[in-house]
Amino acid sequence: MRLLSFLTEIEQALLLEANATDSSPWGTSRMVNFHNGLARLTLTCEADLGLPRGVILVQRYCLADGSFCLKAQLQWQGSGTGRTLSVYEVPTLNWKLEASRIATEWLAGPPAEALTATGAGEEYSRLAATG
Repeated sequence: MRLLSFLTEIEQALLLEANATDSSPWGTSRMVNFHNGLARLTLTCEADLGLPRGVILVQRYCLADGSFCLKAQLQWQGSGTGRTLSVYEVPTLNWKLEASRIATEWLAGPPAEALTATGAGEEYSRLAATG
């Protein structure tokens, strides 16, 4: 599947998952570089609806066995953490289902941050004190 087509599938899945009516609650912009296999969908809320804002970056690359894979990186505005999902091209792949999976993950929002910078420093100092 082409990158731009897959971005369209993701955008349509987002609208379905968010139960949007005729008009989209997001302002979107797309950027595609076919030569490098990169595509970006930027989502901004037109109104304060409590919906996430940020970027979905999709990269297409060839694996060692000659098959292709799409990697979707989800990054939310105001969050230091993101999420990466992989889609492997196999004969039984359902592109609409994969786009829906990415949309569901996007609408769920950013994952809880594992460790803050200060928490990691405290853990290191405790380990150093015992060593």
